[in-house]
Amino acid sequence: MDNSYPQKLFTGGVDKPTHRPDQHLYPYLLTPSVRWLGAAGPERRRPSKRNHLVAKLCLLISAVLIININEATAYNPSIEAYKLYAHMIVGSDKQYRCLVELWDRESHWNPKADNLKSSAYGIPQLLKMRTTNPYRQIELGLKYITKRYGNSCVALARHKRVGHY
Repeated sequence: MDNSYPQKLFTGGVDKPTHRPDQHLYPYLLTPSVRWLGAAGPERRRPSKRNHLVAKLCLLISAVLIININEATAYNPSIEAYKLYAHMIVGSDKQYRCLVELWDRESHWNPKADNLKSSAYGIPQLLKMRTTNPYRQIELGLKYITKRYGNSCVALARHKRVGHY
C-alpha cells in the first residue's frame, strides 16, 4: 500500500527548546551604557562617571518596574474565590461578566479598597459600608445593585455614563 504522506514534514526551522518568552528579552532592551556593566574583556571600556551613574540608575529603575509589573499581574487566588462566589450568586454569565467589569473599575475586587473622596469602601464601593468580610461585601453589593438597578449590566451602563453607580 502506498503511503498517503510521502513528503517530509516541515516544521519551519530548527526545533527550539521550550523556554519562557521573556527570558532573554531584557538584555536587548538595555542601552550600551547599561550593557557595559555586564561586559567582560576588551569590549569593556571605562565610561565616564556620569554614564556609569546613569547605567546604575537605569538598572535600578528597570528592576523596580519589573517587580511592580509582576506584582500587578500576579494571580491572586483570593480574588478568584470572590469572583466565583459572586458568579454562584448571580447565576447568569452575562450578568456576571458585567459585574466583574463593574467591580474591576470600582475596586479591582480589593475588599480593603477605600475611597478617599467619600465613605465608599470594599469590593462594591458602597457608601458607609462597615463590614470587612469580602463575601458579605459581595452579598450587600449585589443586593444594592438588584434593588437600585435590577441587574449588574444596567449598573455597569450607568457607571460608564457617569463614572459611578
